[in-house]
Amino acid sequence: MGRTIAEKIIAAHLVSGEMKTGEDIGLRIDQTLTQDATGTMAYLEFEAMGVPRVKTERSVAYIDHNTLQSGFENADDHKFIQSVAKKHGIYFSKPGNGICHQLHLERFGIPGKTLIGSDSHTPTGGGIGMLAFGAGGLDVAVAMGGGEYHITMPKMMKVNLTGKLSPWVSAKDVILEVLRRLSVKGGVGRILEYAGEGVKTLSVPERATITNMGTELGATTSIFPSDEITKAFLEAQGRGGCWVELQADEDAHYDEVLDLDLSSLVPLAACPHSPDAVKTVEELGPIHIDQCCIGSCTNSSYLDMMRVASILKGKTVHPDVDLTIGCGSKQVYNMLALNGALADIIAAGARVLECTCGPCIGMGQSPRSGGVSLRTFNRNFEGRSGTADGQVYLVSPETAAASALAGVLTDPRTLGDYETIPLPEQFLLNDNMILPPAPESEMDLVEIQRGPNIKPFPTTQPLPESIEKKAILKVGDNITTDHIMPAGSKILPFRSNIPKISQFCFTVCDPDFPARCQKEGGGIIIGGSNYGQGSSREHAALAPLYLGVKAVAAKSYARIHCANLANAGLIPLQFNVEADYDKIDQMDDLSLPHIRQELEAGTDVTMIDKTKGITIRLTALLSQRQRAMVLAGGLLNYTKESAR
Repeated sequence: MGRTIAEKIIAAHLVSGEMKTGEDIGLRIDQTLTQDATGTMAYLEFEAMGVPRVKTERSVAYIDHNTLQSGFENADDHKFIQSVAKKHGIYFSKPGNGICHQLHLERFGIPGKTLIGSDSHTPTGGGIGMLAFGAGGLDVAVAMGGGEYHITMPKMMKVNLTGKLSPWVSAKDVILEVLRRLSVKGGVGRILEYAGEGVKTLSVPERATITNMGTELGATTSIFPSDEITKAFLEAQGRGGCWVELQADEDAHYDEVLDLDLSSLVPLAACPHSPDAVKTVEELGPIHIDQCCIGSCTNSSYLDMMRVASILKGKTVHPDVDLTIGCGSKQVYNMLALNGALADIIAAGARVLECTCGPCIGMGQSPRSGGVSLRTFNRNFEGRSGTADGQVYLVSPETAAASALAGVLTDPRTLGDYETIPLPEQFLLNDNMILPPAPESEMDLVEIQRGPNIKPFPTTQPLPESIEKKAILKVGDNITTDHIMPAGSKILPFRSNIPKISQFCFTVCDPDFPARCQKEGGGIIIGGSNYGQGSSREHAALAPLYLGVKAVAAKSYARIHCANLANAGLIPLQFNVEADYDKIDQMDDLSLPHIRQELEAGTDVTMIDKTKGITIRLTALLSQRQRAMVLAGGLLNYTKESAR
């Protein structure tokens, strides 16, 4: 039987395990990326491993999240990352150079290679045929040290594209339609592989928009073929020599197939507060809007920005609307400046932002109280914008630009004639803001620079024989990493300071949670379905760890967060019977009387609710390797022990 594209790449990088659905497999990683919100901790972890030089083909540290320098903390983190990168063999992209995923697509991504990044939207690389995964910082650190990256072998889902997008309908509408059909849980345990005649109608930037938001499906990753369109993009980036063709075999087997006729799609919007709450722009009608934000790693390419400029040219943003635009990279920004498109954007009244994540991560541009904000981003979780009651809709750049002019949510098909915008045959190439590492012979001369906000990785201990704790918090379904460990300009500067950032843990759900943990000596968290969806931020595991949380018992988990819990030495437990969730109340006295013995044996876990006098059975969502990790106190301890 033939293989899918993803299966071919997995087979070529398989180090351990068998390619059987549901089995734990270890992969060799060719490339890694970090960004500054997660990178400081990843490099502290890498240092703790004692590996002098990265062993990947290419590792890159990007500065794109914490660029609002309202205090010393972010600038200190940037300098720390720059010095670590120089010393240990990592390329460093300076602040202002662009967003990691857009930049990696332009300058470093290679079809057929494996990539993991400490950012959940790393699957953007699937747009050029990479097998790219979002991961926790500790997983990235292990990969940089030459270790395997472990995942559960996923199912293969084929998204069969037919037809061609109609004028004013974009790649953003494609992925919003997939989210509408599958939901934020529909990709869990799956790799989405795009195929069919419709693939040939999509450029690499359009493909990358689709794979970027595959993360919102909960998918392990998403991938497109590497074909002549991929080759042309890489040649235009001066990197044609790294192109290889990648296609699925004709007799490849897929576990599931989703058929999607591109010509049937219309402009869509994801309504507050979930990326899968999708409706057509037409049925939503002319909602009054206060803000439009165009950019993010989802929609900040040259193609996106040129489309926006063409819509705004010669017009003026509605007086009630605040329009912000952020290019995804210096390359895009510079090209718009040279061809006059930037002048059209500025003349229309847009606020042009730095080439960073910016408002997508809550770093500025929060809407007014109760304000309606249209964003070309990938997430609209409640409060993520920095305004607790902000009403955020996810839309395409076309819809955002048309709406910014009208002052209300507007179907871009009302704009009239549609001008085709081709990709350039040659992009502007200038990598002067990407700094190479020091030669290996000079690495000992490089001094690591640490600011006072940078604190060590939290220490952990081997798992005890039993755990006696209270149900310190009970939450519902679809709890995101933004609920667990919020982002935003007030909190992100403490990403390298776990003691400080832990004081914000779960405060979106319960302002008293950190203080209650301190009083009770931690506890066990009770969660609903899809617990931990969203970002790859390992701080959503490290902050509870620091506060004394020992385990989470939930109905189900998002993939990356489940792995991050195990990496931190916390136990991800799943109710064998979902109804048992309802039996536990917050602050019940809970006991895991045989937890170490049960994890060693690989059996179900016994939980006794002493308050209710009931016994509940749970499954530890851990592979054999992860069981050993948790028993050792987490991945860092396990890695050190394995190296002895």
